[in-house]
Amino acid sequence: MREDCHVCISEGFEALTRIRVSKAMYSIVASLNVINSDILLPNEIGLSDAAAKKLRVSENDTLYISHLEPIESLSHVRAKIYNQKLNYSAYKEIITDIVEGDYSNIHLSAFITACAGDRMDIDEISNLTKAMIASGKQLNWNKKIVVDKHCIGGLPGNRTTPLIVAIVAAYGLTMPKTSSRAITSPAGTADTMEVMTNVTLSSEEIKTVVEKEGGCFVWGGTAQLSPADDVLIKIEKALDIDSEGQLIASVLSKKAAAGSTHVVIDIPVGETAKVRSMEMAQKLKNHIETVGTAVGLHIKVVITDGTQPVGRGIGPSLEAFDILSVLKNEDNAPRDLKERVLLLAGELLELSGKVMKGKGAATAKQLLESGKAFEKFLAICRAQGRFTNPVLAPYKVEIKAKRSGTVQLINNRKIAKLAKLSGAPQSKSAGILLNVHLGDKVDQDQLLYTVFAESQGELHYALEYENNHNDILTLV
Repeated sequence: MREDCHVCISEGFEALTRIRVSKAMYSIVASLNVINSDILLPNEIGLSDAAAKKLRVSENDTLYISHLEPIESLSHVRAKIYNQKLNYSAYKEIITDIVEGDYSNIHLSAFITACAGDRMDIDEISNLTKAMIASGKQLNWNKKIVVDKHCIGGLPGNRTTPLIVAIVAAYGLTMPKTSSRAITSPAGTADTMEVMTNVTLSSEEIKTVVEKEGGCFVWGGTAQLSPADDVLIKIEKALDIDSEGQLIASVLSKKAAAGSTHVVIDIPVGETAKVRSMEMAQKLKNHIETVGTAVGLHIKVVITDGTQPVGRGIGPSLEAFDILSVLKNEDNAPRDLKERVLLLAGELLELSGKVMKGKGAATAKQLLESGKAFEKFLAICRAQGRFTNPVLAPYKVEIKAKRSGTVQLINNRKIAKLAKLSGAPQSKSAGILLNVHLGDKVDQDQLLYTVFAESQGELHYALEYENNHNDILTLV
């Protein structure tokens, strides 16, 4: 509204005041922007597209503005700020208000920060997880075994999920995979799969695809599964915070809400991964298993090597090329990605109880190398609306070795940052194509990696970062 609007003046509204905006049966909580231009008349109100959609308004409708009633659950957030332990009821009230849209970004930031830094015990993590499950829809497949898999993250290019879905669905298991978009990485599974198929499906559409093909690759945001998670993720991304408690609640609430019963969790460990030590990994493993049991999930946690990126591509389209290369059993398919996929798919097959212990990886390998997994992958994509081959971005620069040596270190965080600066994941075909891995011997002027971008400006912006950081890839 205008700052000289009679409502603003009479009610004492200031910029960023949280107010309730109503029309007939609908109302929303919104942050007020105050302007001092003639874009609005004194008795007019302007709405964002999202607000207008929620209120179902048309031009010249009359809207009613009121002060926001007190948000009772903020007392729990304040208690958590002072490191008090919260029970299930408190977390349920907080999550309910978050889903209702009553929390501003400031409130959300306060809640996320108050829970970070190892300030939630195992009971609180379980309570938050249960509250997040209860906040949205819960799918029921009427099956005793529904499998799923998740990677804790921090490892660029680690796009194992679509391959695992294809393998286990080809075996005959049910795997309704809902994935997130990137939080702090150059691509999430949903970003990569969106290159090849439609990932924005409703709960009903997900059920149709899964009943037909046994699996899916969809973005969890539109399915309304643990909807608070998607709100929190946006703020976590802005803060660059991914606390252990909320990470566990985020992962397991989505799995339980999607109707999963048996879940494999991959924890990559490496100096520049999200989990940096075996001690941290073991603690996280114990917490995941405890919370998983509390919400009725059969969990198998696998700790893997997180010292370097997986595969060659970093960025949605580039990772899609890797996925297709492995599925097609091409000679130059990234071996490290294939091996990791077979390990995790094998663990999932064994966890289901349908494959004997010790036979999982071999069963997965047979399904992959026979072409059955690729057939299933294409069938799922088409059931979701389309299969489209990925394309490379039009602009690129090759980064070559300044001297001979052996690759000693690839900094996961910095090469991921470089891929993001090139435009990934918003620019789907942007990112990095790696030509070397740890231990490789390289000669001077040998190609190390290629930076791809969809515009000249993004490419130059990424290269400025590359020029100022000589430790993205270290030779000795």
